[in-house]
Amino acid sequence: MARARVLIWAVCALRLALATVYFQEEFLDGGLQTTQNGRFYAISARFKPFSNKGKTLVIQYTVKHEQKMDCGGGYIKIFPADLDQKNLNGKSQYYIMFGPDICGFDIKKVHVILHFKNQYHSNKKSIRCKVDGFTHLYALVLRPDLSYEVKVDGQAIESGSIEYDWNLTSFRKMEESSAESKDWNQAKDAKAQDWEQHFLDASASKPSDWNSELDGDWQASLLQKPPYQDGLKPEGIDKDIWLHQKMKNTNYLTQYDLSEFENIGAIGLELWQVRSGTIFDNFLITDDEEYAENFAKATWGETKGPEREMDAIQAKEEVKKAREEDEELLAGKFHMRESHFNRYYRRDEL
Repeated sequence: MARARVLIWAVCALRLALATVYFQEEFLDGGLQTTQNGRFYAISARFKPFSNKGKTLVIQYTVKHEQKMDCGGGYIKIFPADLDQKNLNGKSQYYIMFGPDICGFDIKKVHVILHFKNQYHSNKKSIRCKVDGFTHLYALVLRPDLSYEVKVDGQAIESGSIEYDWNLTSFRKMEESSAESKDWNQAKDAKAQDWEQHFLDASASKPSDWNSELDGDWQASLLQKPPYQDGLKPEGIDKDIWLHQKMKNTNYLTQYDLSEFENIGAIGLELWQVRSGTIFDNFLITDDEEYAENFAKATWGETKGPEREMDAIQAKEEVKKAREEDEELLAGKFHMRESHFNRYYRRDEL
């Protein structure tokens, strides 16, 4: 738990540092908000590098598309510690990209992209994001047993196996094939050495009762060469070899480290928005799922209710204001018609 808190406060420092860019000091609870339409955004913050090897990794934050997003990203990225922050751009290497992306009617998804073997791999499942104007809590959980969960507002909306849901089984097959090929080559080399250290017994003859149809082709037995010949010591065989036996590679999962990242050291935003106004807040990285849930309850959990109440009040006020404007417009039109009628009425009297 202590380690988890250290990471949390490091990322909370990111929120406080970035918030000053866009928010005035009188705001007690702010966030990081995009403010200009049709703009590329790139901003990040460092923390003490760490590895999640052998541990759960939880990435969590809140995002609010206050502008009713029509096209733009709402995702975050986790970077290695050697990130060049000053030149952060779309080509900057990242470990994980996670969060909502909306554009038109076709793209309304949650990205979960992992960097592995110098390539980026997307989750093959279609995970739908929220498209309204409320604040939503997004969380990604990666576990050492290669299971994962994607949560929205505290509820798991997708889960499964990292190996299968990221189409990484092809890497497993390649690894197994490579291992079998390597084992086969080693076996051939050992067999060649074995033949070099033996010779056929020239004095041997096929037994009189040998039945080739039943016993197969007869071959003279092999005799072991002397351990020393012409002053040279032959190479020894330090283990038994079975040819044509496939050696199963049971270690491929640990070799791949599909959910492990050795040098996590930065978090940030690197995205494009056509219409600005998105608010990012409550960034969290931890290895403790329970702590993440409690952190969510203490932040987003405390504000989600009042936010919706405030939205309902604002909606009523907008309806009231629109009604008053319509009434004023109708009253103005009625006054104009009355004045027009009076003018013609006087003319008729004359």
